[in-house]
Amino acid sequence: MDMQAFHAWVNEVSGPLWNGLIFLLLGTGLFFTLASGFVQFRLFGRSIKEMLGGRKAGDDPHGITPFQAFVTGLASRVGVGNIAGVAIAITLGGPGAVFWMWVTALIGMSSAFAESSLAQLFKIRDHKNGQFRGGPAYYITYGMKQKWLGILFAVSLIFCFGLVFNAVQSNSIVAATEAAWGWDKHMVGVGLVILTAPIIFGGIRRVSRVAELIVPLMATLYLLLAVYVMAANVAEIPRVFGLIFGSAFNIEAAGGGLLGSVISAAMMNGIKRGLYSNEAGQGSAPNAAAAADVKHPVSQGMIQMLGVFVDTLIVCSCTAFLLLLSDVTPGDLTGVQLTQAAIVSHVGAWGADFLAIVLFMFAFSTVIGNYAYAESNVQFINGHWLVLAVFRMCVLGMVYFGAVNHVPLVWDMADLTMGTMALINLIAILALSPLVFLLLKDYTGKLKMGKEPVFKLSEHPVLKRRFKSDIW
Repeated sequence: MDMQAFHAWVNEVSGPLWNGLIFLLLGTGLFFTLASGFVQFRLFGRSIKEMLGGRKAGDDPHGITPFQAFVTGLASRVGVGNIAGVAIAITLGGPGAVFWMWVTALIGMSSAFAESSLAQLFKIRDHKNGQFRGGPAYYITYGMKQKWLGILFAVSLIFCFGLVFNAVQSNSIVAATEAAWGWDKHMVGVGLVILTAPIIFGGIRRVSRVAELIVPLMATLYLLLAVYVMAANVAEIPRVFGLIFGSAFNIEAAGGGLLGSVISAAMMNGIKRGLYSNEAGQGSAPNAAAAADVKHPVSQGMIQMLGVFVDTLIVCSCTAFLLLLSDVTPGDLTGVQLTQAAIVSHVGAWGADFLAIVLFMFAFSTVIGNYAYAESNVQFINGHWLVLAVFRMCVLGMVYFGAVNHVPLVWDMADLTMGTMALINLIAILALSPLVFLLLKDYTGKLKMGKEPVFKLSEHPVLKRRFKSDIW
């Protein structure tokens, strides 16, 4: 097969797909925002309480804690996109792109709430090990009664998150360590395989425990640096906000065609980078959300919508302020190199080493977070121990492959498969939206009565007739 021709075909299909998906993702977020009465704002304080209270183990010894599900989802969300993606968005769309990243996250929080609540409702128990499994493949199969569509979603996610995206992350780690310390990429690749193997062979519970350690540490280090830089440049912060809001509505077109002529470059790049980073509505985070042991599906829905807020409104904003408070201009630099140059301009040469370390933690946590998503979908198709073992070896192979090779084709193929899974998931959560609102009504109703929300399927006869569950 002519690989150049195949690559061109992938881009021809992926480009129009994502142009349409941007509007569908935003439209779905707006629908859930309005129809739920702005759930992401009404229950924001409650979501923080649920997240902090979710550190304690639940009644089921086989489930992971709500907080572990939160950081596992955050492990996949918070990655190279938060460092390189923001720099790319500002390079192509200007400071105004940051505004549209914020808007995308605030709207997308409601989609994240919907998909993760559904994942909890339709989760099942793996009777081999007692652990919970769920996600879009499961609520498509048991909620929509469309198993073929669930399998198509699962295959798309396995390829995208389980294999290709992990190659991209290891490739980013190599780029950072080569630039900072000149480390050999083959040795780094072998090291990554050695570090990754015992975590993923331990299954999702071990993944969640490692994520619980890494994610708060890496987020705190990066946040502290950003706070230090903002404190040192506090007089410039109003100017930066002026740049962000002032250029958010400029009329520079994003490109040709009907859509490109009516959407500004700031809007297009901000929305696209925001969606890539926080994954709201794409159907990835619900796979981790379903593994948690909670008393009400809405509890984990709120916790996962908080993950979107942390990813974009906090971590991505850190990168944006590091860039916009510096004197570094894009020029020939973009992505990680631009962010690295900005940090060096603020704190000196050690900033390059600092970013290499943080980028390693970001990318490595994404590898294990992506694996957690993929494992649930492999088990959905075939949970035999041999199938899982082969899949885990393939993941390790792709981690090494990404470390020692350039991956432009597989990255574009991942875009195509991620677009496919996002399209399927958006159709599913819109079709199942009445159940989302039923869950939300049940949760808020019990709160108003002064009760701790506990979901019982027996209290909803219509829903009980629709599907069977030994959990609720």
